Amino acid sequence: MLSVTLAGLRARWVTFLGAFVALVPAVALLVVMGQAVAASLQAPERVPERFAAAPVVVRAQDTLRVPTPTGVRTSGLATPRPLSAETLTALRASGRVTEDRAFPVRVDGGPGDLVGHPWPTARFAPYRLNEGRPPQSSHEVVVTGNWSSPGAQLRTLQGTFEVVGLAGDLGFERAVFFTAAQAAALAPRTVQAVVEADPSAVRDALARTDVRILTGADRADADAVPDRQAEELTALNALFGTAGGVTAFVSVFVVASTFAFTVAGRRREFGLLRMAGATAGQVRRTVLTEALLIGVLASAAGCALGAYAAPYAADLVVDAGLAPAWFTVGGRAWPYHAAFWTGVTVAVGGAVAASWRAGRTAPSQALREASVDAGTLPLGRRVCGAALLLTAVATLAYSLLADPGDLLHRKTYVSRPMLLITAVALLSPALIRPLVRLVSWPATRLRGAVGLLARENASASLRRTASLAAPVLVTVALSGSLLGAPATLAEARAREARQQTTADFVVRPSDPASAARLKDVPGADVSASAPTVLHTLEDGVALVKSEARAVDPTLLSATARLPVVSGRLADLDDGSIVVTEEWARHRAGEKVRVWLADGTPRTLRIAAVLAVGTGANGAYVTPANAPGAVVDRVDVRVRAGADRAAVESALRAVDGARTFTGEQWVRAARPAANRAARVGVFLVLGIAVLYTTIALVNTLLMAASDRGRELASLRLTGATRAQLLRLTALEALVVVIAGAVLGLLVTLVDLSGMSAALRLLSAPPVLSPPWAALGAVTAVCALLAVLASAAALAARAGRKA
Repeated sequence: MLSVTLAGLRARWVTFLGAFVALVPAVALLVVMGQAVAASLQAPERVPERFAAAPVVVRAQDTLRVPTPTGVRTSGLATPRPLSAETLTALRASGRVTEDRAFPVRVDGGPGDLVGHPWPTARFAPYRLNEGRPPQSSHEVVVTGNWSSPGAQLRTLQGTFEVVGLAGDLGFERAVFFTAAQAAALAPRTVQAVVEADPSAVRDALARTDVRILTGADRADADAVPDRQAEELTALNALFGTAGGVTAFVSVFVVASTFAFTVAGRRREFGLLRMAGATAGQVRRTVLTEALLIGVLASAAGCALGAYAAPYAADLVVDAGLAPAWFTVGGRAWPYHAAFWTGVTVAVGGAVAASWRAGRTAPSQALREASVDAGTLPLGRRVCGAALLLTAVATLAYSLLADPGDLLHRKTYVSRPMLLITAVALLSPALIRPLVRLVSWPATRLRGAVGLLARENASASLRRTASLAAPVLVTVALSGSLLGAPATLAEARAREARQQTTADFVVRPSDPASAARLKDVPGADVSASAPTVLHTLEDGVALVKSEARAVDPTLLSATARLPVVSGRLADLDDGSIVVTEEWARHRAGEKVRVWLADGTPRTLRIAAVLAVGTGANGAYVTPANAPGAVVDRVDVRVRAGADRAAVESALRAVDGARTFTGEQWVRAARPAANRAARVGVFLVLGIAVLYTTIALVNTLLMAASDRGRELASLRLTGATRAQLLRLTALEALVVVIAGAVLGLLVTLVDLSGMSAALRLLSAPPVLSPPWAALGAVTAVCALLAVLASAAALAARAGRKA
């Protein structure tokens, strides 16, 4: 059979080229994703960044340690206790002490990740001035990088500052350096300090304290985000892991569809082989041997292409700011093995079902089926499709009943649509014929027989039609789900914020002084709140960190409408807490053990319980249970009878505060898409569009080799070349629209599940399909299909005529 296989490959090389071309980029992409995942698993040894030239860094205790029956659980404290005056005095006896501070800086029109420091700490990185001089007055700053220039005026919430110097960008932060006095005024707490002394002398001076003494590589713990590189690599791992999973899914889908269509187009050939005496096993072995040869050759070519492309993937993520500058890809062996054998398995697996069908068909039946597509939905495919569809519906129903919040997580809405897509694709031959007739109905109303012929051709050649519609279905469904899910969640959060914000104005103060001045505005109820963190021990073993806000309970109800499930907000006091239904203990009146942001343990009574919503609802405590919390939001409600314009004018007159109307605040607070997640989504969609292109062109080119006689017959009956072009283009367009409709149905079902989850979580039930993206993807698919069909089939028809 090997000689027959090789002869078949030579004779039908155009058909097999399509399968080869479909598999090569899949293997190449798997190599790239595998190499990237392997690189993201190995972080380099941590080195200090801000304090690379500092001899010793003394840091207040910043780790919470809670003993449990299974060991000590630890978590970083959001608000480490500041270094005491006694500690600083003892340090000064050992050597020169430089107090450090770090605080966010927001500059109008500037980068969004600026951080402020006192200038005396710059020499420990070390930063070097490229232009200008150090800051000398309270209104002068030095900035790093090239986003500003000497003499520029920086408008911030803290005031207006003049840039007097530019320092080099060291790559790990965008810093704004103030004078030591101004930095102390903006951030009064001293959490860490640099001591220029012998480490042993520092240890002796602080022997009876619980502060941390950092030297050597441990100085990295004093950086603003000590685990920044690990977090970046974790994000990269998730990004490339998701893209690799989608690559595998789409490639299996397309390659299997291509092989199935290839085998279906050779029914006459197999019928003749059976009549010539070939057994069913020999026919199956022929198909599988062809698939094995194509799989080995394509996988080898894909590995070579992936090795060439992998370094460019690293450059892409580094240039996009998603990976540190040292990130490189390549040099690992296992991704090549995984990609190669996956490619071979996909090729052989894609041909198994088709080979079984080819082998079990009787000779006379094969010849009879060669002219008409019958039985395009065999029992096995019907059972698998129905099983996957039931599984998708059952898992969705289970999630809605057991944990609706799980449907709002990115890992869920990325993976869940694939099950439904596969089910609909398997059942598509049963759905495509009525869809084609529905979609093509307007074309049949046109003059001439082109519309009618396009409809009948697409309806009769169901295997070709299903093979063309399947990649369109995948692309449209992935686009709709991956773009629509975050858009739905963002819109729900915006509506939730609008419902909960009853304040007339929301003000963002720059410092505690400006927040205090807001309370003196006449004719207004002012409710200030500050972010904080609470730790709880769930099930006695899991230390969980939860976001919370510190509020004045007497003013909270005047400016907010929170979704209270049980209890009363008015009962909140220094001995109680408001929690959400996500907490392990969430019954009003129960007591819960918590650790505050600085590690202080407290036992608080639950005053009220809030609905989970979109996840933006957090816990609420009083300022007494939020040590170190700084007010970042002030809600203002105009009192009855007061002049709204006068209140607004008074608010805007407060220095260091930015005032928003309620509607402006909702728009400004709308959650922005995570950059890594956005890049990941577009990477996945790029892969899907690539495979759609390959599948459409492959299927149309393979179909063209079998339609020469059909088109030649049309030419003999009087059809012109222009009519054939219109026929092939219209037929392709009808099939693409039918596939897009199936993809849209999958999208709507998927997003409807998310909307139902939002309703169950007491959040606004929103449905936000990305109509613009769906239209653009469908248009691209239609254009590709029309161009490919017109070029391939019309050229062949012209030669045959």
